[in-house]
Amino acid sequence: MPESSIEDIRETGRVITPAAEADKTKLGPLKDLPGRWSNDALPGRGWNIIALPFFEGPFGYRLLMNQYNEDLTFEIADTGVPNRGVETAATGISGDQFVVALDYQQVTTQIAAADFPESGLKARNDTPIHHEPGLFLHMTNKARSDEALGTFDVARLGTIPHGDSVLALGTVHKSLGIPPMSGLPVGTRLGHAILDEVLKPADATNRNDYVAPYRHFHHAPFKGTLAGLPDFPGFEPVDTTRLLREALAGETVLQTTVLDFDTTIESGGILNIPFVVDEANATSMRSIFWIHKVKGTSPDKPRMLLQYAQFVFLDFFPRGDGSPGLIRWPHISINTMEKVEDDPKPMYAMVRDGKFDSSVA
Repeated sequence: MPESSIEDIRETGRVITPAAEADKTKLGPLKDLPGRWSNDALPGRGWNIIALPFFEGPFGYRLLMNQYNEDLTFEIADTGVPNRGVETAATGISGDQFVVALDYQQVTTQIAAADFPESGLKARNDTPIHHEPGLFLHMTNKARSDEALGTFDVARLGTIPHGDSVLALGTVHKSLGIPPMSGLPVGTRLGHAILDEVLKPADATNRNDYVAPYRHFHHAPFKGTLAGLPDFPGFEPVDTTRLLREALAGETVLQTTVLDFDTTIESGGILNIPFVVDEANATSMRSIFWIHKVKGTSPDKPRMLLQYAQFVFLDFFPRGDGSPGLIRWPHISINTMEKVEDDPKPMYAMVRDGKFDSSVA
């Protein structure tokens, strides 16, 4: 943020204003986020893969695929949160840091699911399966930096009803391609040969059946409600971000801002309640958001698309590759949404008006 803007914050103090009245230029790289993003116009673009302990099955775990629709709302919470620092006596320069904060509320609703082996434990369709309140922050000054990674001037804080609390620092890029992201576990007895095993035909005589759930969904990708679309590739574990790249086919992207958050940076991390720690511990998260301005119906009316890929490691079962610790199982979620409102109602108003049933989240 320019020094003049920081001086404005120092002079005027903390500013908490309704989103419709706020100066969005103060939001820095977060300026395009306020509003409501959803799958209203792009139904069924949310996908999720997670391995879960399942001792009733032959492998000790099952692989669950979900297809979902999402509502993700960002509101301006504050444009000048002061973090008080120590003033340097020699220079008289203030040690204060000023932070911009966006409140977010994320609700996802399952519309289709499949698991292997079949467990009978899948949630009912049209049921909310995730509710997450949190904050996106932009540190306008005095942000930490790393020579290789860049400046950590954004952060994400989130809380999940499973009993998890997340803090992830992040960097901002203007353009970054969407890379392939493997959903295969790390630390099984197969070691680095796990990909070769998953790629083998399901009827191969020399196959290792421990990765049969991954092999199943690689050769028969999960298509959910989009199974009838011609040439739809489906969601599969070897390249979990393919559908994000496919979603941009035919779009003219005018500008992209990338927010890349990682709990392994600096003071970031995940805290979990004891049961989660003991049974399937969430140990790290990386989430990448691509904010696209794309060509609309006219030059003065561009559309806004938001894509993300979120990668969480869940640790359970002793490693089989000779290394200490537990097998690390990727829990990956992706989605492509369009902005449908610039100034949405707060979540409490949605509950009041019957737009969101908090009793089932």
